[in-house]
Amino acid sequence: MSNELLSSFLDKLKESVVSVLPVSALVAALSLTPWVDISGYELGIFAGAAVLLILGIGLFNLGADLAMTPMGQYIGEGLTKSKKIGILLGVCFLMGLFITIAEPDLSVLAEQVKSVMNGTLLIATVGFGVGLLLLLGVVKIIFHSDLTSILLYGYLCLFCLAAMLLERGGGSFIPMSFDSGGVTTGPITVPFIMALGVGIAMTVGGKNSAENSFGLIALCSVGPIIAVLALSLASSGEINYNVPDYSMDSILDGGLWPLFSKTMMDVGKSLVLVVLFFFALQFTVLRLPMSAIGQILFGILYTFIGLVLFLSAVEMGFMPIGYKLGLQLAASDPSIMIGFAFILGMVVVLAEPAVHVLNKQVAEITGGEVSKTQMMTALSIGVGISIGLSVLRVHLGFSLLYYLIPGYLVSLGLSFLVPKLYTAIAFDSGGVASGPLTSSFILPMVIGACVSMQGASAVMDFAFGVVAMVAMTPLITIQALGFKSVVSVRRRSNAAMRRILEAADDQIIYFE
Repeated sequence: MSNELLSSFLDKLKESVVSVLPVSALVAALSLTPWVDISGYELGIFAGAAVLLILGIGLFNLGADLAMTPMGQYIGEGLTKSKKIGILLGVCFLMGLFITIAEPDLSVLAEQVKSVMNGTLLIATVGFGVGLLLLLGVVKIIFHSDLTSILLYGYLCLFCLAAMLLERGGGSFIPMSFDSGGVTTGPITVPFIMALGVGIAMTVGGKNSAENSFGLIALCSVGPIIAVLALSLASSGEINYNVPDYSMDSILDGGLWPLFSKTMMDVGKSLVLVVLFFFALQFTVLRLPMSAIGQILFGILYTFIGLVLFLSAVEMGFMPIGYKLGLQLAASDPSIMIGFAFILGMVVVLAEPAVHVLNKQVAEITGGEVSKTQMMTALSIGVGISIGLSVLRVHLGFSLLYYLIPGYLVSLGLSFLVPKLYTAIAFDSGGVASGPLTSSFILPMVIGACVSMQGASAVMDFAFGVVAMVAMTPLITIQALGFKSVVSVRRRSNAAMRRILEAADDQIIYFE
C-alpha cells in the first residue's frame, strides 16, 4: 500500500471510528442499566465485532473510491459517448439486476423472511424491479425529464398495488414489500449507481446536469416495492412467520471460521457478477488504460475484504445484541424502548457505509452548497424519528400505511416547493440511509420489541416496515432543509430590496 493510499485509508479509518463509536457506547451504557441483561461474553463478542466493523467500513469506503465509483462513472461516460442508446439501456438493466443480486442487505432481508417467501425468488424479483427502474432513470437523465413527475406516477402505482393487496387480505406482505425498496440501495449499489448517473449526466450535459445526476437511487428504491407487491398479489396461502434464532450461540456455532467462510462465499459470488460484466464492457466498449484497470482491481479487493469484515461483524455481534435489546427493553418499559429507538436511530446512520459515499458526492456535485454536516444532521434527525415512530407503531399495533401515505404525500408536496436539486438528493438519501445496519441491527431490535409487545405472530404486520420508515423520513427532513434555504434566500432578497428602496428615498431632492 503506497503512502498516499495508506494516508487515505487512515482517514477512512478515522471516519469509521467516529461512525461506530456512538452506537457501541450506547449499547455499552445500556448494559450497565437494570433494563437489559447482557453477559460479559456477549459484550466481548460485541466489542470485537465493533472493531471489525470499523476496519470493514474503512476498507469498504476506500474500495468504493478506487473501484465501485470509477466503474459506474466509466460505464456511464463510455456508453453515453458511444451514442448507442439501445446498448446503454440494455447494459443498465442488466447492471441493475446483477448489482442487486450482489447487494448484501437484500440477502439479509431474504434470510429473515424465508419462512413466508422463497429467498431466491424474492432476490430475483427485486433485481428485476431495480433493473427496470434504473433503465427508466437513465432515460430520465438522457431526455432531462422531471424526477418529481416520475416519482408521482411510481408511488401512485405502488399504493394502488398495496390497496389491491389489502383488498385480497394480504396486508401482512405490505411492510416487507416496502422494506425491500429500502434494503436494495446498500453499500454495493449506491456508489456504483450514483457514479453511473453522474457519468451519464455530465456526458449528456445541459444547464442542470448536476441536478440531473441525482435520482437514480430514488427510482431504484421504488422498483423493488412495485415488483414485490406484484409478487405478493400472486402469492396465496396462510402466512406462518417464524422468528429466526438470533442467539450468539446459534450464529457462532462451530466458531468464527464457518461464519467468515460463508460470508466470503456470499460476497465473492455477488461481486464476481459485477466484475465480470464490467470487464466484458472493458474489452468491447470502454477500453480503459491498464493504470485505471489496476486501480479498479485493487479497489475491488479492498471492497471484498471490507464487506466480509462488515457483514461478519454485523451478523456475529450486532444482530443478536439488537434482538436482545428490543426484547428486554420493550418488556421493561415501552416508553424507554421508544426513547432509546429515537436516540439509536440518530447515531446508527453514522455507521452506514453508503451514507458517507452519498455525502461526499453531494458535497462535490453541489460545490459545497449542501455540506456533509447539513446532510448528516438531516439524515440523523430523520432516521431517529423514523425508528422511534416504528417502535411506537409496534406498541400501539396499527398499519404501516398510516405513516407511509401521509409521509409520502408531504414528501411529494414539498418537492413542488423546494429546488429540484434538494428533491433529487432527498429521495436518493432515503434509499441510502436504510443500509446494512438497519436490516441487521435495527430490524432485529424491532422484531425483538414486537415479540415482547405483540407476540411472534404479529412480527410480519408490525415489526417489518422499519426499513421503509428509515427510507421515508429523510425525504422530509432534507427537503425541509431545502425549504429553509429557499426561505432564507427570499428573506435576504427582500431585505436587500428594502435597503435599496430606502437608499433611493434618501436621494430624492424636494424643491419648494
